[in-house]
Amino acid sequence: MNEPFSVYLVRHAIAAERGAEWPNDDERPLTSRGAARFREVVAGLAALGVSFDEILTSPAVRTIQTAELLAQGLTAAPPIVELAALSPTGSIAAVLGELAKRVDRDAVALVGHEPGIGTLAARLAGAATPFEFKKGAVCRIDFDRPVSVGDGRLVWFAPPRLLRQLGD
Repeated sequence: MNEPFSVYLVRHAIAAERGAEWPNDDERPLTSRGAARFREVVAGLAALGVSFDEILTSPAVRTIQTAELLAQGLTAAPPIVELAALSPTGSIAAVLGELAKRVDRDAVALVGHEPGIGTLAARLAGAATPFEFKKGAVCRIDFDRPVSVGDGRLVWFAPPRLLRQLGD
């Protein structure tokens, strides 16, 4: 039997609040607390033996920073690719197209925003209701190849607190 294609969906870590300081929402960075807490999340993923062939991220600063922390905290730092389809205005069809190009890999991480990442997870797993991702939450959905909407199997969905505890 072939090994599954694992897709990990990740919501970005805690970022600076919207407001006058950040008139362009795409430029909001992670807070120092958000970065520190996400490093602990990544330690939990490492404790689980998680690895990726590639990390795809929204082009927003906070998601890029989250993707960088994710890559840095794993044994083999995977390449990071910005993907406009993961931005708040992106489309699920475009994300599926990108996943289809990578189906020869073992595992890919997608770093995005709510509500899009929760909607994407639900569509991939065939759920009627979007998943609710806390900042820094991660889920794993496995596919037999090729990837198609609704054919994914939810393997696990972990809130950031659980992953931080696993990393201790």
